[in-house]
Amino acid sequence: MTTTAFTGSAISQRPEIHQTTIWQQSWIMVKRNMIHTRRMPEMLSDVTIQPIMFVLLFAYVFGASITNTGGPSYKEFLLPGIMGQTIVFTAFIVSTGITADLEKGIIDRFRSLPIRRSAVIIGRSIASLLHSSIGIVVMAVTGLAIGWRIRNGFVDAVLAFALLLIFGFAMIWFGILVGSWLKTVEAVNGFMFTTLFPITFLSNAFVPTDPMPTWLQTIAEWNPISSLVQALRVLWGNGPAAGPGEPWPLQNPELATLIWSVALTIVFAPFALRAYNKRTID
Repeated sequence: MTTTAFTGSAISQRPEIHQTTIWQQSWIMVKRNMIHTRRMPEMLSDVTIQPIMFVLLFAYVFGASITNTGGPSYKEFLLPGIMGQTIVFTAFIVSTGITADLEKGIIDRFRSLPIRRSAVIIGRSIASLLHSSIGIVVMAVTGLAIGWRIRNGFVDAVLAFALLLIFGFAMIWFGILVGSWLKTVEAVNGFMFTTLFPITFLSNAFVPTDPMPTWLQTIAEWNPISSLVQALRVLWGNGPAAGPGEPWPLQNPELATLIWSVALTIVFAPFALRAYNKRTID
């Protein structure tokens, strides 16, 4: 009987661990979220089937009753508004994703890995923006099919899409706050529906603000979503610029959207990070 001696290095060859940056870790989180979506394609229904349904219903049902939009047609008036609503609902996607991960204990598993906690938030945020961007593309294709057009130049068109992403980034912080604050996905769904839907409809996204009562018109005109939607209409050539009698955010919608985006980030980001840290530590 013979015995063979093995050295410690021969028994176990441990792979070398490479130090990664926060951006590499965040990108891994992005891929993790996108792979999850690919394996459950029904998760894309809110940015594939729903956008088509919304565009067609609003264009052909409500559009038949709304003619005074101040633009070429209600379809061109509608598309910037419905795209603005879609990017606002990025907060919804982020909040439900974070709450689901916390409920399932996935965040606790991430805490046991040599990665920064902020990488989880960054990865979730980028994945949610990509998720919403799919809806924007689907809506754009659907809009082109029913007669919507981008009537200004390439630069203005790109600037409009950039404003969508910037505003969506600001809304992400609101989603992180809600997702870290509430305990269940059901609670998040209820809170987001009762919060985001009234805010998006209380704007110029789907109807002109002129017929509204004075007090309601003032609220709608100073709504951040109204600034975003007005900027999209002006940049895409889907509506006239606001007149001298209109409020400042509608006369300067691009600048107002940037200011609103920065302001929302400054307001929500500290509370969101505090709530997330408290939830993941506890």
